[in-house]
Amino acid sequence: MSGHVFSAVQQSALDPAGPQAERIGDVWWLMFWVCAVVMALVTLALLGGLLHARRRRESEAPQPIAPESHRRMTWVVSGALATTAVILLVLLAASVSTGRALGSLTSPDALVIEVIGRQWWWEVRYMDDQPSNILTDANEIHIPVGRPVLIRGTSRDVIHSLWVPNLHGKKDLIPGYVTDTWIQADRPGVFRGQCAEFCGLQHAHMAFLVVAEPPAKFQAWRAAASQPARPPRTPLELRGQQVFLNRQCALCHTVLGTDAGGRIGPDLTHVASRRTLGAGTLPNTRGHLAGWIVDPQSVKPGNRMPQNPMPSEDLLALLAYLESLQ
Repeated sequence: MSGHVFSAVQQSALDPAGPQAERIGDVWWLMFWVCAVVMALVTLALLGGLLHARRRRESEAPQPIAPESHRRMTWVVSGALATTAVILLVLLAASVSTGRALGSLTSPDALVIEVIGRQWWWEVRYMDDQPSNILTDANEIHIPVGRPVLIRGTSRDVIHSLWVPNLHGKKDLIPGYVTDTWIQADRPGVFRGQCAEFCGLQHAHMAFLVVAEPPAKFQAWRAAASQPARPPRTPLELRGQQVFLNRQCALCHTVLGTDAGGRIGPDLTHVASRRTLGAGTLPNTRGHLAGWIVDPQSVKPGNRMPQNPMPSEDLLALLAYLESLQ
């Protein structure tokens, strides 16, 4: 990704922003340094052996290996084997310990978010004991800093894999099966996630953003995102709403507060507040939005949104309406 929209987005497993990612980072660095030292020692031993063999070849009368040298080599080989076994046991113990620690983050006060993988976008639902308070969004996950979050993942078509390197490892989303994983952000930021399981033609264009913000700011965002779409305030926005409702847009998308209730594509109630279009494919700007509406197949071939040729007057009105959906 490029452009100012993505300049502050972070994506690195080596820059942990939460307890699980930190544990994964610790075991990664342990393996890295152990393997680096082993490789250095093996390389030095190989070079030493080559130099020793060269000297033996250059001697006029190579001497047989003395018993003392043979015993010394036997001890060296035995020591190397024992050291290898110890290293493998240490790495195994570190891996098992990390795996157990990753599941230790639980809380009765956790925020529960349902993430549904689709070809090729992410449906995000903020669960609540009151069904009427469930909030539906797409391709962005907002979480409060310092609060455990339970992600309940599944898929509607093929196997996808949820991965936010700064916050946790990969978690497969399997059709007909719910998998739970815990994440927590220890600092504010915008973290890029992606599908880590090949899921079809546009697998590479199936990204999402995790927006970690202070609890008060998160609550303010959730309260605003739970509201119906703002009614049109200008004649141009009103015409754009009619274009949206009278064309096939309303058959696939939902806009709360209107008659549009389609469930095939992402909920567009607050589409203008999102940072990207097409699940992280494009920045959410007016020009990109226009191109996406008219010919989404040229941007993301194979996605389920058809081409939408329309008069320029209708397109400008539709853009004005969609841009008002903050």
